[in-house]
Amino acid sequence: MSSRLQRVLLKVQKPGRYVGGEYNQVQKDWRSVKTRVALLFPEIYDIGLPNLGISILYDCINRREDTLAERSYLPWKDMEDEMRSASIPLYSLESKNPLTAFDIIGVSVPYETLYTNVLNAFDLAGLPFLSAERDETYPLIIAGGHSTFNPESLAPFMDAFFLGDGEAVMDDLISCWQEWKRSGGTKQELLERLAGIKGMYIPSFYNVEYSSTGQVTDFKTNNSHAPVQILKRFAVPLPPPVTRFLVPNIDTVHNRVAVEIMRGCSRGCRFCQAGHILRPVRERPVEEVVNAIEEALEQTGYEEVALLSLSSSDYTHITELTQAILDRFAGRQITVSLPSLRIESFSVDLMEELHDLRPSGGFTLAPEAATERMRRIINKPVSTEQLLQTAGEIFDRGWTSIKLYFMIGHPSETMEDVAAIADLCKQVYAIGRKKIGGRVKVHAGVSTFIPKPHTPFQWATCDNTDAIREKLAFLRNELRSPGLKMTWADPESSLLEAWLSRGDRRTAQVIRRAWELGCRFDAWQDCFRFDLWQQAFAECGIDPFAYSHRPRDLDEILPWQHLGSGIELEYLKHDYEMSLKGEIRDDCREGCHNCGILTSYAAIKTGIKPGEWNCPPTHPKKKVQQEVN
Repeated sequence: MSSRLQRVLLKVQKPGRYVGGEYNQVQKDWRSVKTRVALLFPEIYDIGLPNLGISILYDCINRREDTLAERSYLPWKDMEDEMRSASIPLYSLESKNPLTAFDIIGVSVPYETLYTNVLNAFDLAGLPFLSAERDETYPLIIAGGHSTFNPESLAPFMDAFFLGDGEAVMDDLISCWQEWKRSGGTKQELLERLAGIKGMYIPSFYNVEYSSTGQVTDFKTNNSHAPVQILKRFAVPLPPPVTRFLVPNIDTVHNRVAVEIMRGCSRGCRFCQAGHILRPVRERPVEEVVNAIEEALEQTGYEEVALLSLSSSDYTHITELTQAILDRFAGRQITVSLPSLRIESFSVDLMEELHDLRPSGGFTLAPEAATERMRRIINKPVSTEQLLQTAGEIFDRGWTSIKLYFMIGHPSETMEDVAAIADLCKQVYAIGRKKIGGRVKVHAGVSTFIPKPHTPFQWATCDNTDAIREKLAFLRNELRSPGLKMTWADPESSLLEAWLSRGDRRTAQVIRRAWELGCRFDAWQDCFRFDLWQQAFAECGIDPFAYSHRPRDLDEILPWQHLGSGIELEYLKHDYEMSLKGEIRDDCREGCHNCGILTSYAAIKTGIKPGEWNCPPTHPKKKVQQEVN
C-alpha cells in the first residue's frame, strides 16, 4: 500500500491530506489490541479533521488499551481517480490499512448532503453497499450524527445506527463486539446482541409498510430482540473535553482548540433540530474548561480557542468563565471566540470582557426573522428594539462589522416579513454609520427553512421554490448598496436537504441511483447536480415533493417516529399548534414544560417528578445523573 501511495501522491493536489502522521496522532500495534475501529468522515480531510465529534470518539476509543481507532476521509476527485487507477482501496491514515481490515467502521453523518459521499466511500473501500450483502467476514458498519435521527434513507446500507452521544455507548459497543467475537457467532447474532444496547437501532429488524400514496402505514419489528421504540442515549455528566487535538498537515477549515462548554439548549426555537435532539442541557465546570484550554494549547501550539455551545451566553457560569480565562491567559497572544451569543447587551459585555483575547473581525447575531410576528411563530422572542439596541452597543464597543443570520420560507411567512429583513439590515447599517462612519459593514446571511424531524415544525411544509427565488431576488436587490452584503443558500440545495432529511427507506434507491449518475460532494456548490437528483427520483418513480411539500396530518405515522429524541410526540404537536397561533413558549430555565426528557430518562428510574430537575441543573442531582447514563 505505501509504495503504491508514494507513486500517486506526487500527482495530486494537497498530498498532505492523504499521508497521516499528524502531531498527536495515536498509532498502536495492531497485534496488541482486540478490536480495531475505523472512524470514517465522508468528506475531505480539510473539513473532516477539525470535526469535534470525530475528535471525541478518536480520543475516547484510543484511551482503551484493548482497542485502537484510526481515521479515514474521502479523497478529493483527483486522488480518487488515482486510487481507482492504481487499485488503492480507501484506507486509514494511521496504519494505511484498508477499511475492510477493520472490525468496526463508525460513519459520522452530521448532515444529509453527505449521503452520496457515504456510498462513494463504501465503493472505494470495496464494501458492498447493502447490509444484507455483508456477512460476518466484513466489518460491522454503524452510523451516527445529527442526520441519523432520521436514518431511514440510509437504512439498507448500514448494519446499525446509534442515536445520541457517542461517548455514552462506545464502551458498550466494543464490549458487545468482543463478546460476540469470542463466541464465534454469526452476523445475525451480533446484530441481536447490539439491539440490546440502549440507543442502538438495527434497521433490518423492522418492516415498513406504505400506502398507495407513499405514506407510512405501519412500522413493526420482525425480531424479538428489537425494541418497539429506540430512545437516544446521552452522557451525564459530560466526559472531560478533548485536549490532544490532531495538528493537521495542511490548512483546514478550523485550526483551533475547540472546547464544548455546554451541550444542549433550553431556548426551544421551533426550527432548530439540534436544540431538540441534544436536550437536556449539560454544562462543564468552569475549572474543567479552563484547564482543558491550558492543556490543549500546550499540546497543539494553536493560538485560537473556540468555546462551543448552541447558546454560549446561556452557560450558567459564563461571567465566571470569561474572568477565569482572562486571569489565566492574558498576555498569551491567543484569541478566544464565543459563538452563538444571544441578542442582548449581556452578550456584548461578555465579548468586551474578552477584549484583549477576542478575535478581530465582526460580531454575529442570529435574529432568524425580522418581524416580531414571525419571531413568535418560530419561538425566537427577540424584539426589534432589543436587536437595534444591541447593534448600537456593538458599534460603541469598537466593532465595525455585524453579520445577521436570517431564514426565509418560515411557515406563514409573507413578503412583508421578507421586506422587513432588508429594512432591519438598513436600520443596523444606519446605526453603525451614525456611530462610526463609513467603516461600518452589515452582512446578511440568508438560509432557507427546512422542516426537520423531531422538531415542532416536522409537520410543516417547505415554501414553494419559485417563491424562495422571488424572495432572494428581492433581498439581493434591496441590499445592493455600499456597506451592505448578502450571502444566501442555494434554494435547490436546500430542497434536496429537505427531501433527504424527511425521506423514508424508499429514498435509499434514489441515493444509490444518484451516486451511479455521478453525484458526489453535494454540499459543494460547484459539485452539486440538482438535475441528476431529479433524474434519480424520476427513474425510481418517487415524487420528491411529497417529502418537502405535502402537508402532514398530526396523527399520521412519520418515517422516523419509532426513533426517540426523548421529547414526547404530544409535546411537539402542542408546540406546533402554539406556533400556528403565534404563541411563545418560554425558555425551559423559566420552568419545566414537561417535554418528556425527564419522563423518558431520569424520572422513570428515580421517581423524581418533572420540574424537580432543572435543565441544566442549578443544583446537583447526583442520583439522577447516575441513573440517566
